[in-house]
Amino acid sequence: MRVTLSATATALALILAACGESAAPQQDTSAETGADSAQAEAADDAAEETETARLNAWFDEKYEELVMMSPIQLTFLGRKERNDEIDDMSYEAAQEQVQWRLDSVAEMEANFDYDALTQEAKNSWDVWKYQAERAEEGLDYFYNGFTFDQMNGAQSFLPTVLIQFHRVDNESDMEAYISRISEGARAGDQLLDVAKESASRGVETPDFALEGVIDQAEKVITGAPFTDGEPSDLWADIEMEISNLQDAGEIDEARAEELTEAARTALLEDFQPAYQRLIDWATEELEDAPSNPTGLTSQPGGEDYYNYRLHVSTTTDLTADEIHQIGLDEVERLQGEMEAVKEEFGFDGTLQEFFVYLRENTDDRELYYEDNDEGADQYIADASAAIDNIETQLPDYFGILPKADLVVKRVEPFREQDGAAQHYYPGTPDGSRPGTYYAHLSDMTAMPKRELEVIAYHEGLPGHHMQISIAQELQDIPQFRTQAGFTAYSEGWGLYAERLASEMPGTFQTPQSEFGRLGSEIWRAIRLVVDTGLHSKGWTEQEAFEYFTENAAVTDAQARSEIQRYIVMPGQATAYKIGMIKILELREHAREELGDDFDIKGFHDTILGGGALPLEILERRVDTWIEEVKADKAGAEADAGEAEEMETED
Repeated sequence: MRVTLSATATALALILAACGESAAPQQDTSAETGADSAQAEAADDAAEETETARLNAWFDEKYEELVMMSPIQLTFLGRKERNDEIDDMSYEAAQEQVQWRLDSVAEMEANFDYDALTQEAKNSWDVWKYQAERAEEGLDYFYNGFTFDQMNGAQSFLPTVLIQFHRVDNESDMEAYISRISEGARAGDQLLDVAKESASRGVETPDFALEGVIDQAEKVITGAPFTDGEPSDLWADIEMEISNLQDAGEIDEARAEELTEAARTALLEDFQPAYQRLIDWATEELEDAPSNPTGLTSQPGGEDYYNYRLHVSTTTDLTADEIHQIGLDEVERLQGEMEAVKEEFGFDGTLQEFFVYLRENTDDRELYYEDNDEGADQYIADASAAIDNIETQLPDYFGILPKADLVVKRVEPFREQDGAAQHYYPGTPDGSRPGTYYAHLSDMTAMPKRELEVIAYHEGLPGHHMQISIAQELQDIPQFRTQAGFTAYSEGWGLYAERLASEMPGTFQTPQSEFGRLGSEIWRAIRLVVDTGLHSKGWTEQEAFEYFTENAAVTDAQARSEIQRYIVMPGQATAYKIGMIKILELREHAREELGDDFDIKGFHDTILGGGALPLEILERRVDTWIEEVKADKAGAEADAGEAEEMETED
């Protein structure tokens, strides 16, 4: 907050005048009191900075302890400590980490004074405590979720870590890679034990999730050295890494052969048997798995678990009924906007008929790409071009810009799914690995052209890549906040970024692409209705599918994939619209409060400049920025007034 000595003295003089003091004492007292006040304020500021510096140093120490507990997180950060290990996936390990978090909060509260901190440091305190509290709550539901599913199971995650994130620069890194093959088998068995325990408690994995697990797991262990045929994705990566080391002179031919044989042994003796155990379990579970499942209403303790998932996903106390109604209201509003765009497009039928027209005309090259590799390549090229275009607009809307590069890639074959949602993987904080926007392109009829722009802006710029890269590059907040993740914030920003992109020049220039933008937003509104319908109102998969296709132009493959995602990831899909609504509310609030002094760059820098935050703390951060802008203006006006008065006296 900007407060000058002259402004303070002026304010005190006005107060004393109102109390009836005589003219001469007014001037003398205000000067003395103003000086005293300024000195006291300076002392308070110094104390705040000292306590804040102490706390931030403690945060960095604790974060280092925390990140060292996770070999996978270290790899995501581009670090190589413990790069021959995979995390302990057991309940006991989760329990130990939660206890560590709770102990750290107790230590923080015992050794630091919350009231003596800057506002930003108070935010850090609150985030650290919030994360510990949510982790403690989550431990109660360790066995409630689906350990293996078609979206997030270790069957695809572990190979992805090895192929995409484990960096091999020398012989030691390759030895660590081979060690991680065996470690992955151990971790997979731990997770299988968790899945079996969950099943024994009445958690039934749906048939589509088990089928996805089996399909993905079989793809991972198909091909050399597991079976005849072309190299598997893992084996191809291993051969490439060893060959690169040999070409770089890091190893000789004999050592290359030794490493190749060691990798083969780890794959065949540890990795493949672990995957086969998973396939066998999933195949057995599939016999009695529900084929038209509902959500958590059918699971033991499902209501409490869903309330927890909503709380974690939205970082609010909104109930399932409240979220359901927000969704219904948003669907109605957005369909009104879609009607107008449909007319601009020139379609004479009803909105629902327009949905069918867009959904079924997959052979129309104005609407869809070719359903082959050429079409997939064109999609990547067009998405990259859309991102390149919007990158030129960013300086007009942001003061803080990301330094990290962004690339657009097709999802690897072993985890690619028809109609599955596109996603983003962050780069490393040091910039050695770029951020990556991944697209599922195995079924191009599930990737209509109208949706290309809006997805690129959501996953890339000004969406996830911008938000996460800026967070990782921040220097003036504790490191743990640069890596914090809150779905309502990050996905709320991604959805807000779609709206923001529409306010920038050169975007959504055709009715088709604008309809795609509205379709993306109504998709997220439908999620509020469907997710709560499945998990709190007893909707079946088929009922959810029917609501989805009646209210959006999505293809059947997209709708089916989305519904199945909501079933295995309860609550997560509600975060997008709730987060977007909050950011838009905060922007409107700031405009109303600041009037002509509102600066869109300042607002965006406030939203992004503190890293990911729970929505309540984000609102507090915006309120603080508003007050600082007002104070700066008041200080400037006071300075100008004083300068004018001095000129008059002269």
